[in-house]
Amino acid sequence: MAQRTRPRPNVDFPGNLPKFIFIGILAVILISILTRTTFVTIPPGNKGVVFKRFAGGIDKDSPPKGQGFHVIAPWNELIIYDVRINENFEKMEVLSKNGLSIEVELSYRYQPISDKIGNLHDEIGTSYLDRILVPEIRSATREVIGKYLPEELYSTQREAIQSEIFERTSASVKDKYISLDAILIRSVILPTKLKEAIEKKLEEEQLAFQYEFKLDRERKEAERKIIEAQAKADANDILNRSLTEKILKDKGIEATLELSKSSNSKVVIVGGGEGGLPLILGNN
Repeated sequence: MAQRTRPRPNVDFPGNLPKFIFIGILAVILISILTRTTFVTIPPGNKGVVFKRFAGGIDKDSPPKGQGFHVIAPWNELIIYDVRINENFEKMEVLSKNGLSIEVELSYRYQPISDKIGNLHDEIGTSYLDRILVPEIRSATREVIGKYLPEELYSTQREAIQSEIFERTSASVKDKYISLDAILIRSVILPTKLKEAIEKKLEEEQLAFQYEFKLDRERKEAERKIIEAQAKADANDILNRSLTEKILKDKGIEATLELSKSSNSKVVIVGGGEGGLPLILGNN
């Protein structure tokens, strides 16, 4: 009796497994690449410029892309710049007009010109702070402070020096697509003996100013008293010239009649007094 055999199912699973794994890995890599290069989110306070790998490089003609979600071709690159106002500090030693060494600490606020970040990236790059801004601030600070004496920087001309440094630096970096918001002199460190001498001089000037103010006040008070006394003298002179004998007599009569109304007055004799004035006789 012949033995019957069952047909074996045609399953080639082990042979196809590597193919599916390869396709899956390739898909994951592709999705990862597309996620990082195609779907891009620009955070708040930032803008982006597109680098077109096969179409002329940096796209300087189109407006920069603002914050939010963007879709970029996977062969292109989105370069993101922080366009907010940032603050930085700089400490340096400079020479004053008389050749003394002064240590100055500055703070400055800056930002890239947002609609020119394409030009900025093409001509300078993301390191514009170290390549352009800091050297310009250092140069302007040395030039400006070199025109002043230490005491002027320490006291009277500080704001003027600060403004001049800002104006010089701002004008020089504007063509480099950088906007300078402010430069502030935070501290000035002078040699100890020079600092003490300047402080003593300022104290003496303040005392002299107070003394002069006091003298001026007393001088004005004396002038006021002189003017007041002169006014009184002029008034008395005018009054004396206007009082004739007849007027004085009339005034005396009026005064005597008023006194006669008193309870102590008894008898009034008109014309009985000196100079024809009324005479008042009382109880006594």
